[in-house]
Amino acid sequence: MGAASSKILGGSSKSKSRSASQLAIEAAPTVADAAAPAAPAEAPAVAACFPPSLIDPDVQAALPDGYVIRPLEAADFDKGYLQLLAELTEVGSIERDAFNARFAYFQQHNDTYCPLVIEDTNVGKVVGAGTVVIEHKFLHELGKVGHIEDIVVDANQRGKKLGLRVIAALVFISKQLGSYKTILNCSEGNIGFYEKCGFTKKEVEMVMYHSKS
Repeated sequence: MGAASSKILGGSSKSKSRSASQLAIEAAPTVADAAAPAAPAEAPAVAACFPPSLIDPDVQAALPDGYVIRPLEAADFDKGYLQLLAELTEVGSIERDAFNARFAYFQQHNDTYCPLVIEDTNVGKVVGAGTVVIEHKFLHELGKVGHIEDIVVDANQRGKKLGLRVIAALVFISKQLGSYKTILNCSEGNIGFYEKCGFTKKEVEMVMYHSKS
């Protein structure tokens, strides 16, 4: 039994072995391989930026027919996501590769970054968006705080309560991820809107901008 096992593992003593030089030649890259350009960044294989189970079904039920609230997807690059954000503030020039790279980063840290969108599936366009960023703290026994950011609704879609739905969905996500509170900053003119969403005014926001240089 032992001899048979040894023969199977060792192989025939008459088999020819390839030389080190032959192996090196086979492993060496070809000219075509060396000249091939680097492949562009691909869209992540998993479409959703964070688990869709974090979306409040009650918020979805309250949307108009044909509207879907969901996590940001890589395909939203072609559905006007960046153009929608530009209605809020400066976005700049972002190519697809850079978008995919940032999207992949958010996916890898989906317990921290949760950007969502509302899509009008009738036209295949993103018409509302917002993000909740979960801050992981030492305070409050390793507590978490949800920061709501970048709330925007397409100017042609206002009056449909889409902003209210975005906020409600983000607060739901913040709770689901264990935050003990959810906070946001807004202009004086938007205080009334956020009070309707259940927020109360507290303290004062301060800011310091830094030059890109």
